[in-house]
Amino acid sequence: MMLQSYMQGMLVGFSLIIAIGAQNAFILKQGLKKQYVLWLCIICAASDSILILLGVFGFSQIVQSHPEYVDWAKYFGATFLLFYGAQHLWASIQGSSGLAPSEKNETKLLKMVLICLALTWLNPHVYLDTVVLIGSISTKFENTELYFAVGAITASWLFFFILGYGARFLLPFFQNKYSWRILDLLIAMVMWGIAASLLI
Repeated sequence: MMLQSYMQGMLVGFSLIIAIGAQNAFILKQGLKKQYVLWLCIICAASDSILILLGVFGFSQIVQSHPEYVDWAKYFGATFLLFYGAQHLWASIQGSSGLAPSEKNETKLLKMVLICLALTWLNPHVYLDTVVLIGSISTKFENTELYFAVGAITASWLFFFILGYGARFLLPFFQNKYSWRILDLLIAMVMWGIAASLLI
């Protein structure tokens, strides 16, 4: 049961974080430029860890006092995921996703850290993914929510370090627009699958 909760936490974490957003695109670009990858990956993963713990345990405490919030959170989360999945499906059809690596000039660490913090803590999607969505899904894991949270946190640390340090090997792949279409389609299917699990 504990291992199952941990693995499902990892699956949910990976499925939510894999979407190419501002935070991930930033790490990917810095990885391609090989600039401050370690520090930036730590900042992103540590921030996600804090927000995931707040979502899982803070949300659970609220639910204990107001169980009616569970239904609201599930419907809100499912609606967001359905819309989020539809966006990626449309991007897959249109072939509109893509990422142009920026120039390789050296930039100061402090500036990069501030940009990374802003992309993380000022991005509403980060709160939706970690605090709201992961928090709402965690309510289904009574007594094993800690393992679910650790699984989601593990996924975050693995993802950012793989993305940051593996980016240099991904450039040829991401120059092909069809690879972005496949990625968007997979993200859409995963988002809709999670939405269905919330509603069933």
